[in-house]
Amino acid sequence: MKNCIIASTSTVYGGNYLDYLLPELKHFFANTQEIIFIPFAQPGGLSCDDYTQKVQNAFQHIDKKVVGIHSFKNPKDALENAGGIFTGGGNTFRLVNALYKNELMNALRESILNGTPYLGTSAGSNICGLTMQTTNDMPIVYPPSFKTLGILPFNLNPHYLDPEPNSTHMGETRETRIKEFHSINNLPVVGLREGSWLEVKGENTLLKGNFEARIFLQNKQAFEIQPLTELNTII
Repeated sequence: MKNCIIASTSTVYGGNYLDYLLPELKHFFANTQEIIFIPFAQPGGLSCDDYTQKVQNAFQHIDKKVVGIHSFKNPKDALENAGGIFTGGGNTFRLVNALYKNELMNALRESILNGTPYLGTSAGSNICGLTMQTTNDMPIVYPPSFKTLGILPFNLNPHYLDPEPNSTHMGETRETRIKEFHSINNLPVVGLREGSWLEVKGENTLLKGNFEARIFLQNKQAFEIQPLTELNTII
């Protein structure tokens, strides 16, 4: 049974890395002392070792050990035997490319489907959707496929931003970009605002956090859903 926390972000404004989620994560990872971390999104070009250490510094507050998957001789076995998995944010193109290159996309999917607790933030959440095509990230590398884990029956847009009514910025809004996606594709898209996450238990997906999420369906008006809404009832 799927058991996931799929979060828009690792860090909310004014906070430290993962601190807004730590109370939830202490309970979520209660049955394991070691978490396998997938650092391949490498935000800002951070090395895998430095990224893993950053995550370890956060998880030490809930007495958990973090081991980077890049340090294993057989990363597929590491995923199969993991007590918990976390994929961090950064660049989704880089992450997806590395998962395919290391033949880990299917192994990660199987681990999640088999019930291994999975935490994703930002890019690590993007890959839970059907494809990565609604990411905000720059295409710095060309992955062999845009198809991702398909743990969710829709796509995500983490860090979703509402238009600023007083802004002088003339570029496209997130909503405009998602409309562009829907001019060609018919997959539902969930815009997750900072500080929100999806709690996945089996086939049930619940919006958690303090903010509404925005739902986009092809050829329909976008609409808001409230926290504690079951997404499987509306998508």
